Amino acid sequence: MGRKYTDEQIQFIADNITGRSHKEMAAMFNLHFGTALPETTIMSLSFRNGLKNGIDSRLIMDGKTGTATRFQKGQRSWNKGKKGITLGGEQTQFKKGNLPHNHRPVGTERINTDGYVDVKIADPGKWRQKHLLIWEAANGPVPAGHVLIFADGDPLNVTLDNLLLITRAQLAVMNKRGLIATSKELTEAGVIVADIIRKVAERKRK
Repeated sequence: MGRKYTDEQIQFIADNITGRSHKEMAAMFNLHFGTALPETTIMSLSFRNGLKNGIDSRLIMDGKTGTATRFQKGQRSWNKGKKGITLGGEQTQFKKGNLPHNHRPVGTERINTDGYVDVKIADPGKWRQKHLLIWEAANGPVPAGHVLIFADGDPLNVTLDNLLLITRAQLAVMNKRGLIATSKELTEAGVIVADIIRKVAERKRK
């Protein structure tokens, strides 16, 4: 028997699916409900409940994603030799100045496939990570050889106070030793520990 999903979970997809890819929707769903569902499961669940994102017309048939809409090798294109042909007449053509139905205005936020918050900063489709925008507004560009990390380990807690500027060398040690914690105080202590580890290693090499 297949897994049953709650009305709340289905409604969550209905409220957020428009303009988002199935991969992005899966990331949001898993983050919200603490699950680990693959993209194909979210896609199947969406289609079973008549939910469309407006940007992906693939179908699920016989367990194979997109089989019905793929162009088959050797298949003759329907419009071959028909230069300039249009579907539906002028009334259905996209006119200059019109916005597509899935257009998202500047300032829109989304969660990208890596789990970070993006902000749309310009058309067409120019996005930047929100934590970089916040940091740069207060401190200017991130210096070369440095990166920003989230002090509490949560990339959705996008506040200036939750951002720590560290070197890439510090980050390498912190990742290796698991020194990025779930609290700012512990992560700041982890930066100090990383520096000590690096200095000890340098002395051993000398």
